[in-house]
Amino acid sequence: MTLDRFRHVADRLLEPFVNASERLGLTPDAVSVVAVALALAAGIAFALADARPALYLGGAVLVFLNGWLDILDGALARRLGTESRAGDLLDHVLDRYADIFLLVGLAAGVDRYAIGLAAVTGVLMTSYLGTQAQAVGLDRVYGGLVGRADRLVIIGLGGALAAFVRGSAYGLTVVGGLLVFFAVVGHLTALQRFYHAMRALR
Repeated sequence: MTLDRFRHVADRLLEPFVNASERLGLTPDAVSVVAVALALAAGIAFALADARPALYLGGAVLVFLNGWLDILDGALARRLGTESRAGDLLDHVLDRYADIFLLVGLAAGVDRYAIGLAAVTGVLMTSYLGTQAQAVGLDRVYGGLVGRADRLVIIGLGGALAAFVRGSAYGLTVVGGLLVFFAVVGHLTALQRFYHAMRALR
């Protein structure tokens, strides 16, 4: 179910934005910092949205912008020939903070901290297993049930839906359901990546 396999399609769509960024003199690191700032703003919007549902829609827009910039920084680095391990490290660290900002914001907005903790740990373990595979000599793992691109699309769509759907089912609102989804699927994806990495090492 991962959207990461379509990254080459996104790269083609990014071409005008890469050209504009290059003309403006932007660096990939600067784009990464702006992206995480948008994620922080989205998290704050989600945290405040229970009383102001329109903020869910604003947060959803910020999530999609974060995702767009998250692929723009890599494309810009390739264009400028500035790809480096330091840039890769910065990008991954900021992506993890962005994940935390978004999920904590969602949990805070509906006062569901226990489910939020489960969702955050699931997402972080998914990302950890993806890079840990590389640390032990395998290729970096992006696959699994839900990758980062999938998460951002699901959070964005879920946030937009939460702006209009205020009811609950089985005691969970749209946002509560999102958190449960990421808690369950996040850990399953992490275990899936762990399983495939272990098989490749044996």
